[in-house]
Amino acid sequence: MAVTTGLAVASNYYAQPLLHTIADQLALSYSSAGIIVTTAQGGYAAGLLLLVPLGDLFERRRMIVIMMLLAALGLLISASAESLAMLLLGTAMTGVFSVVAQVLVPFAATLARPERRGQVVGTVMSGLLLGILLARTVAGALSSLGDWHTIYWVAAILMLINTLALWRMLPRFHQSAGLSYGQLLRSIATLFRRHPLYRLRAALGFLFFATFSVLWTSLAFLLSGPPWHFSDATIGLFGLAGAAGALMARRAGTLADQGYASLVTTAGMALMVIAWALFGVAGWSLIALVAGIILLDLALQSVHITNLNLIYGLDSTARNRLNAGYMTSYFLGGAFGSLASAAVYGHAGWTGVVWLGLALAVLATLIWAYGYRRMID
Repeated sequence: MAVTTGLAVASNYYAQPLLHTIADQLALSYSSAGIIVTTAQGGYAAGLLLLVPLGDLFERRRMIVIMMLLAALGLLISASAESLAMLLLGTAMTGVFSVVAQVLVPFAATLARPERRGQVVGTVMSGLLLGILLARTVAGALSSLGDWHTIYWVAAILMLINTLALWRMLPRFHQSAGLSYGQLLRSIATLFRRHPLYRLRAALGFLFFATFSVLWTSLAFLLSGPPWHFSDATIGLFGLAGAAGALMARRAGTLADQGYASLVTTAGMALMVIAWALFGVAGWSLIALVAGIILLDLALQSVHITNLNLIYGLDSTARNRLNAGYMTSYFLGGAFGSLASAAVYGHAGWTGVVWLGLALAVLATLIWAYGYRRMID
């Protein structure tokens, strides 16, 4: 499940280290190229809201396999793209159906014993975040061997192979909520109204992933320009620093199981602010940049795993809907961060991006402080 979530969600991030190359080949401005990432994350958010709740209605294995096949078709369209419109079509289709990863996460939580749920969710989510981060490294390397289309051809083939493995290995599981599709979607809003903790964790998820996207959308622009002038392959290697941070965060789920969710969240806030302070000198210090990437990804993964562990405990019969509402907020934050980052970089360069990321980090800290005080009261 961890491998599958990583492969599925990686499909939305192959373009990030290649944005400057795609912009040059398709004659786009950097702001226009940023729309590719925004389309991927917007499609993912739509899939989260409209498709993931179906996991509370349909048999899971069949649903997962169908979604994987359609995501692979989207990758094939992107691989064949010679225009921005065709690339956006493939990107949107892949984004919508790669939410199969978010059907697998609550499925894993359902199959796990309650006392190990946080650990299991942490393991699967580590696979997901590693997919996001290593997608950049692999995309950069394959672009150097071929061109920017190469990664999409390879990803489509891997997706089809993985689909066959899922069909053979996943257990059948069907647990119907007994609701119509319309009632299922409306019930997500009911869950937000009913659970203050759910609202708080969704807001934190939005802001954390927004800061993550602010960094990774503009990083390729920074590193491909002066003074670095790095190639696609070299830019992609910076994803390895983020992967290190993600692996370090695996224990967050265990700590949440042990009652330290608030401590993990507070630590994540502090690490995120420190990371953006380090990015302030990234224009001339690669050491600061790498350290900041490790800290930011450690913070994101730790708080994200903690969020999921807490919200899955709110209602065991509605985990797909809880996941859909939370992850929709999460990836809307990513879409906002990508769009804002590309626009800010075009007008104010890397300095503007740093101020944007720092402002979002401070806002997340203030919301957490307010929400935590209300929980204590």
